[in-house]
Amino acid sequence: MTILSTLFYLLSALILASTAVAVTRRNLVHAVIYLVISFFGSALLFYLLGAPLLAALEVIIYAGAIMILFLFIVMMLRMEGVEERLFPLKQWLPAVGVCFLYAVVLVMLLISGGGDGEPMTAASVEPKVFGQFLFQRHWLAIEIVSLLLLIALVGVLRLGKDTGKKPGGEGEVTP
Repeated sequence: MTILSTLFYLLSALILASTAVAVTRRNLVHAVIYLVISFFGSALLFYLLGAPLLAALEVIIYAGAIMILFLFIVMMLRMEGVEERLFPLKQWLPAVGVCFLYAVVLVMLLISGGGDGEPMTAASVEPKVFGQFLFQRHWLAIEIVSLLLLIALVGVLRLGKDTGKKPGGEGEVTP
C-alpha cells in the first residue's frame, strides 16, 4: 500500500468519525465544530485526489462561510439542552431501514467488482474556465442560494430578538 492510499484511508476514517460524532452530539456548538473538521477532511481528500479547486471551495464555502453562519444561527437561537432522548423511538425504524438499504447496495457493489476494469479518464479543467462556466450558465441558482441564506439569517435575527420580549410589554394589549 502506497502513502497516498494510506492517506486516503486515514482521511476517510477521519471524515466518517467526525461526522458520526457531529450527528450524535447534544451540544449544537460541538456538533458544528465536528462538522467543520469533517469539511476540512473532505477538502484534504479532494486535494489528495487531484482537485485543488474543489478543495479550496470546500474550505472557503462550506468550512468557512456556511459553517460560520450555522454557528451564528445556533448562538443566536440560544437553545438550551434538549431534555428528551437524542432520537425518538419512532425515528429509529426509518433510520435502520435506510442503513440496511445502504449496506445492501454496498455489498452488491463489492460483489459486482465495480465496472469493466477500465480506468476512468481524468477530466482536467482550468479554474478560470470552471468559474466562467458556473457563473455564466448557473448564475440564477447561485443567486437563489445566496438569497435563501440571507433570508435564513434575517429570520434568525428576528427570532433572536423576539425571545427577549415579555408579554404585556410596549405596544401589546393584555386582556
